[in-house]
Amino acid sequence: MAALKRLLSPGRGSVARGFCLIMPYAAWMAMMAILPQTAYFYALRGAVTALMLFAVPRAYDLVFRGIVDKFSLRVVGAGIFVGLAVLVVWIAPEMWFGVGQEVAASDSPYSPQVCGWALTIAKLAASALVIPIAEELFFRRWLVDFAGFWWMVALFAVEHGDRWHVGAVTGIVYGVIAKRFGLASSIVAHVVTNLGLGLIVILDDRWQFW
Repeated sequence: MAALKRLLSPGRGSVARGFCLIMPYAAWMAMMAILPQTAYFYALRGAVTALMLFAVPRAYDLVFRGIVDKFSLRVVGAGIFVGLAVLVVWIAPEMWFGVGQEVAASDSPYSPQVCGWALTIAKLAASALVIPIAEELFFRRWLVDFAGFWWMVALFAVEHGDRWHVGAVTGIVYGVIAKRFGLASSIVAHVVTNLGLGLIVILDDRWQFW
C-alpha cells in the first residue's frame, strides 16, 4: 500500500487524486493500442476520455481543484502565446523545410472525404479539447512529480514517435510554462497548439499532421 501511495501521489495530494491524474491518459493510450486507427474509434477514445475527465463529480473535483480558479488574463495570455509558438515549431519541418511526405485527403482516415464531416469534427474536438487536458494532467503534473522534469520531456518525446525531436521541444516548453504560470497555462497552450494544428490540417489539406 505504501508503494502504491508513492506511485500515485509522489509529490502532492491523495492516492485518489493521483489515480484521477493518471487514468484518463492511461485509458487513452490503452485504447489506442487495442482499437483500430480509424476515425470512428478515435471519436470513441475521445468520448471515453472526456467522460473520465468531466463526468465523474468526485474525480472532477480532485483533478481540477486549484486549476480552474487560476485562469486569469495573464495565465491565458501566456498560454496562447506559447501555444502559437509551439504550433510554429510543430509545422515548420514539413511546411517550410520539405521534411516528410504529404498525405492526400483520400489516404487519411480522418478526412471528410473518407469518414464524413461528423467524424472529422469529432477528431478535431478530441485532439484539441480532450487529449491536451489528459496529457497535461499526466505529463506536467503527475509525471513531473513522480519522475522529474527531464524524464517527463523524454517520455513526451517518445510518445510522439518519429516526431520525437519536436515532441521534446514541446515537452520542455509546456513544462516551463506549467512551472512558471501553473498547469492552467500549459493546458491553454496545448489546446491552442492542437486546435491550430487541426485547423491547418482541415483548411489546408495537411493530413500528414493527423
